[in-house]
Amino acid sequence: MDRSGMDGSGPDGAPRPVMERIRGDRRPGRGRPAPRRAAVVENSGFEVPRPPAWMRWLPVAYVAMVLLLETVTPTEWAVSFLLIALPVVAAYTLGPFSVAAVTAFTLALEGVIAGTPCCTGHNIHQLWENHHVAAYIATALVGLLGVALAAHRRRQERSLVRAHSVAEALMRTLLRPVPHRVGHVLAAGLYRSGEIGTMVGGDLYDIRATETCERAIIGDVRGKGLKAVRTVADILGSFREAAYDQGDLLSVADRMERRMAREAAELRDDELFVTAALVEYDAVAGEVTIVNHGHIEPVLISDGEVTPLLGPPALPLGLGALADVPPTAYTHRFAPGDVLLLCTDGLIEARDHDGAFYPLLDRLRHHFTGRPAPGPADVVDFLNTDLPRHTRIFHDDVAILAIAPQGAP
Repeated sequence: MDRSGMDGSGPDGAPRPVMERIRGDRRPGRGRPAPRRAAVVENSGFEVPRPPAWMRWLPVAYVAMVLLLETVTPTEWAVSFLLIALPVVAAYTLGPFSVAAVTAFTLALEGVIAGTPCCTGHNIHQLWENHHVAAYIATALVGLLGVALAAHRRRQERSLVRAHSVAEALMRTLLRPVPHRVGHVLAAGLYRSGEIGTMVGGDLYDIRATETCERAIIGDVRGKGLKAVRTVADILGSFREAAYDQGDLLSVADRMERRMAREAAELRDDELFVTAALVEYDAVAGEVTIVNHGHIEPVLISDGEVTPLLGPPALPLGLGALADVPPTAYTHRFAPGDVLLLCTDGLIEARDHDGAFYPLLDRLRHHFTGRPAPGPADVVDFLNTDLPRHTRIFHDDVAILAIAPQGAP
């Protein structure tokens, strides 16, 4: 097996950063999904997306069109018969009672057009001609259909709200808010789902303080949406239990690898995996230990320098049986004033209108070079503000976790 494609190593065997590898190997335009409208989703709760403005104004525009045609066409043309479709047009956006009111308005308007000499030139006796009476009956029947359609649409919307609310409540339980202070570190987190209108997704993060150290994880499950929630729950549950064990960080990763193997066997999915980066901070030694399972390298912001922390590559969790050698941990100095940034590929793969990826390292260097040492919240707030300026379209989940040692730099 050619390991260069799996572990990200270059021709000389040295690892190269995932962020640089993505920007170098994936060119804009290749495999680019069709653009779709996206809105900033607040984490305050799920709401049914409002219809587009043109759809909300469609009934008014439809009436205006019919009245215009009635004015410019000859008298013998029964243009008002087009109003029969108005209740169904209104059923796309209005509720059943509003559609019933629109139906009554339509019947009245049809009568006005059919028998008002002063406005349309018609004789008032034409009001009850057979074809006009047939139009009134057809409008009433279409109105009943529109009311039924509007009621059915409202029931579907309420069902959608309940389903997504339950899923979001589950996700909020899994991705618990990141405390400002965890043991000997300060922390901040951000999650943005690729599913419009909900925070359900396949990215994950967590941080725990144990008796001897602080341990954190960030990961990305293969797939997204509701299908990935089960794996997210398994991975976070395994981490939260193993993080308090007395073993080192490699033993935590090994325990999660075994859990992923059991999950894949239960689901009968041989391609189930999770890219993850595990981090352990030792306040006494003043260093951070990292075990990277195919994830984006952590980024260190220190003294104005922005550096990806490279280390020995390893296969994602769930694919450990394919590896020739076991994972290896690596350490780096981590002092007060430093910030360690962990993120998922939804951040660095966010595209602008030209198809260019978000230049994470360049943006961090441009913003923090020459400034006082930032805190985790400063880094997360900057990315949360700067990323929407780069792209308005999010095709993937975005998870960000930043940590920093307590104390003055």
